[in-house]
Amino acid sequence: MDTQLLNAFVEVADHASFTRAADSLHLSQPAISKRVTTLEQQIGAPLFDRIGRQITLTDAGRALLPYARKTLQDIEDARRALSQLTTQVSGRLSIGTSHHIGLHRLPPVLREFTERYPDVDLDLHFMDSEIACEAVLSGRLELGIVTLPLAPIPNLDTCAVWHDPLAVVAAPTHPLARLRRPQLGDLAAHPAVLPDAATYTHRIVRQALQHLGLEPRVRLATNYLETLKMLAGIGLGWSVLPLSMVDATLKVIHIPGLRMQRSLGSARHRHRAVSRAAQALLDLLPTAP
Repeated sequence: MDTQLLNAFVEVADHASFTRAADSLHLSQPAISKRVTTLEQQIGAPLFDRIGRQITLTDAGRALLPYARKTLQDIEDARRALSQLTTQVSGRLSIGTSHHIGLHRLPPVLREFTERYPDVDLDLHFMDSEIACEAVLSGRLELGIVTLPLAPIPNLDTCAVWHDPLAVVAAPTHPLARLRRPQLGDLAAHPAVLPDAATYTHRIVRQALQHLGLEPRVRLATNYLETLKMLAGIGLGWSVLPLSMVDATLKVIHIPGLRMQRSLGSARHRHRAVSRAAQALLDLLPTAP
């Protein structure tokens, strides 16, 4: 079986959508559909039930999926291992990173990397850090440059690169910004706009607040820190953002005893070979102070 056909099948199965699978592989939807149809013809059985817009695996699809994953991962592991036998840094490097890190931390690293290693096909995916870590563990990505998880995850090796202090912020016109000595109770009196509950950043914030006995009143949650910055800047609520994002649209609200920080860094699978391209990128990352 052609690995391109298997890859298309796995992506459709993972996304439960031909459209999202096409976006993930940077192909058109007809191209994805054709690959899946060709694979179905080769094995002599349908792999998906297509009822309206809903896509579900058939019995044949469920039987094939683990073998397809293993085949693709074995090939990828072989490619990475073989890359260690040459001094040339080339081939494909699949990376997942968050929008915040991709916008604010990675550009100088990626600029130097692409200048030094023009033969590397950089496959960059923007996604939540939690999803990137899962993709590294499943073998879909070789590296994650992410907000690091609060607790160790089996088979995931992480390395801190940037310490990222967090601050309570609000619009300069917000009632909290007018207080001379705001206290924890003042936060409770106003709604918050915070990172989504599924994110590592939200867990860091909630743990710090709960440690001091505060359960925030969340008006709105989103995965995108840039969106939270805008919402806080227009006065919709107070928020918690990286200190590096604070500008004239926001004021830092200093709360006695409240200190928050997250770690940003790399994540890779502990038991899989590291390609020369991946190692070259890791070597370019700064060392955490």
